Amino acid sequence: MISSIKGMKDILPNESSKWQHVEKIIHSLSQLFHFKEIRTPLLENTSLFSRSIGEETDIVSKEMYTFLDRSNESVTLKPEGTASVVRSYIQHHLGEEQPSTKLYYISPMFRQERPQAGRLREFHQYGAEILGSPNAIADSEIILLNAAILKNLGLTNFTLIINSVGCENCRPNYKIKLVNELNNIKNNLTELSKNRIDKNPLRVLDSKDKQDQDALKNIPVIFDYLCESCKSHFEELCQLLKNANQPYSINYKLVRGLDYYTKTAFEFISENLGSQDALSGGGRYDLLTLQLGGKPTPAVGFAGGIERLLIALEKENNNFHSENILQLFLASADEKGKDYIFTLAQHCRNAGISTEFDLLNRSVKSQLREADRQNAKFLILVGEKELTEKSLTIKGMKTNISHSLKIPLQVEELKSIINK
Repeated sequence: MISSIKGMKDILPNESSKWQHVEKIIHSLSQLFHFKEIRTPLLENTSLFSRSIGEETDIVSKEMYTFLDRSNESVTLKPEGTASVVRSYIQHHLGEEQPSTKLYYISPMFRQERPQAGRLREFHQYGAEILGSPNAIADSEIILLNAAILKNLGLTNFTLIINSVGCENCRPNYKIKLVNELNNIKNNLTELSKNRIDKNPLRVLDSKDKQDQDALKNIPVIFDYLCESCKSHFEELCQLLKNANQPYSINYKLVRGLDYYTKTAFEFISENLGSQDALSGGGRYDLLTLQLGGKPTPAVGFAGGIERLLIALEKENNNFHSENILQLFLASADEKGKDYIFTLAQHCRNAGISTEFDLLNRSVKSQLREADRQNAKFLILVGEKELTEKSLTIKGMKTNISHSLKIPLQVEELKSIINK
């Protein structure tokens, strides 16, 4: 038997309605905020991610699915969405269409991590980006969209944490100070954090390991080294969130995991997810378009994992309502009934009534059992008797309430009964 690849999961029919529900909320809320959908390829040139995410990040150095194609070009299954969006923005000159561009996406991503709950090798992200605005109001728009999606999905147990990671003017001085301080406490850090000191010192602050967190208690924070521009940007964002009644807390050690962030960094976290508690997160990346060969363009965005959302929703006992409700099951009592329901099913579907019938020539008893198994709202049983009498009965599967219908059947009358 050939099985799915480790860390890559089938989304089965009994789960797909949950995914459809989540995706529907993401689409509707993004469009409510007037973001437009963008769909980028799954496969990109490897240099896109090494230049944007950073050579020393875990994603690029350890986790990417990278290989040579038949043209001997190095290509990578995309591990995150922002770099692809920015590449497309530059390539197709989207900034020339309007000075501020608002985009969103839902897409599978790929990282060869150790599979665990909510962290698969093929995972699905939703995200949004605003390109063109340097102002804190764009940061607030991104955060409020993220919050609206979580709230409209029914989540209640989540918290927004924010920070500023500075800019190209003030962050270098902080990094020098940070590396010195980390070397002083090096013996108290985990091996992973020790290895990050020279390569990516800010990521040490992001460690969830208790040993690291204990060692980092007195470490200097970047907020004390921010330039006036970064400080005023952060203060304005805090005020905007207060004006929007969006609760938040400041975590001066929040840095996020990608090299391209500047100024704002934020995460929505949930206790429902355990130690790896991030539902979604993002921040500002004003240097990325220039880094990828475009014109200097300020930008801000976020991304969240759909698998992690589903875990959090299930932990809160959030009941999903199936989008794929079977409204009507047509059962046949004999050959004449079978011919009639085949034609009737097409009329019902043309009228927008979801309709099913038996495909296996089973007995009436088996057909009724199938209607029950598929959770059909209504049932019509048709045989020679009903056709001779020119009368049908539609029965509520849960209510046992019945209605008589004359043949030839008026589909609009049937529709009004079903939609009551």
